[in-house]
Amino acid sequence: MTDFDIIERSRLSGPGLRAYSKIADLWELDEAQRIAALGDPDQSTYRNWMIRACAMGAVTLPQDALMRISATLGIHKALHRLFSEHAQALGWLKSPHRGTAFQATTPLHLIVHGGQDGMMTVRRYLDRWSAGHANQGAPEGSFVPVTEEDVISL
Repeated sequence: MTDFDIIERSRLSGPGLRAYSKIADLWELDEAQRIAALGDPDQSTYRNWMIRACAMGAVTLPQDALMRISATLGIHKALHRLFSEHAQALGWLKSPHRGTAFQATTPLHLIVHGGQDGMMTVRRYLDRWSAGHANQGAPEGSFVPVTEEDVISL
């Protein structure tokens, strides 16, 4: 890791944590959910980060936590583009969805418990939706798994 990486992470960490905290408030996340979404740092580590960030003190997050904050910011931005009211966005986040990306779980569950992959799944879904590309392809529920009868022998 270069000094530039550490300097850049230090520059972004405080503002990122403050923005993350505000979004987590809007999404009504409890402390356990906030910690899980950031990659499960120890509770004391999380609290220390937040105290230092809110006091405008120096804090340097790991790259993984910054990536998760970036994904959270992207999800929040996309929700703001797609929904005119906060209650609609919150309802979408907290409702189970049948789509392939969600498999009957809530987007919020993927954000909190799905690791970076889960967060990025939600972010990419929302980005495609806001660009007008969501729900294209086969109708929901029409997918039929391949069977042995479908395989052609050469």
